[in-house]
Amino acid sequence: MTRLSLSGSLPDRIAQLRQTLPPHVRLVAVTKQKPVEMIRAAYAAGVRDFGENRVQEAEEKQAQLADLPDITWHLLGHLQTNKALKALEHFHWIHSLDSLKLATRLNRLAEERSLRPTVLLQVKFRPDPNKYGWDPLELQSDLPALDQLSHLAIAGMMTIPPLGLSEAETLAVFQDAQQFFQTVQQAGYRNLAFHHLSMGMSDDYPLAIQAGSTVIRLGRVLFGDRP
Repeated sequence: MTRLSLSGSLPDRIAQLRQTLPPHVRLVAVTKQKPVEMIRAAYAAGVRDFGENRVQEAEEKQAQLADLPDITWHLLGHLQTNKALKALEHFHWIHSLDSLKLATRLNRLAEERSLRPTVLLQVKFRPDPNKYGWDPLELQSDLPALDQLSHLAIAGMMTIPPLGLSEAETLAVFQDAQQFFQTVQQAGYRNLAFHHLSMGMSDDYPLAIQAGSTVIRLGRVLFGDRP
């Protein structure tokens, strides 16, 4: 199952994509290093979920898009501990929660501000020095502590396969993620409501959907290459 070739204008590409997506799959348009005009065009075509990698870049764009209050903003990039408060203030979802230390800080800040952000746990299902996140065994041991963080809506997981894998290897990563996701779902935790599995980007999103992804994060296939 390979990536579809989308053509035409941005609204055309979004329409073509939507026709191929199962109804349960949420599309996050990744707009890092893209101008607000492109966000407005995607919004006009029906997109409401937008993903950014950097807190500061998102903050600047949000100020220019204040007239579009129903956008849901997703933080996709690595979150440094010292940016945790800014992330809470500017994002509805954080896909890149990658350590118990960061989770504990986010929970404390959320409690102080009566917030309960939606967060996903970033997990690495293959060794990858270029990615942040738990490996499955580390996460398994941290899940009881994460379950105590009642001011975070820990709603599932996010994963990114290493670069350079074949389609079969990439699919295997996604299948491992889905299996682990189901294991946590069935474990009976009180606060870990695993509903969302965020996996799949421009080059591999059909494989991710095949394996059970519920959230895909697409930039280049919609907006073209970044500068």
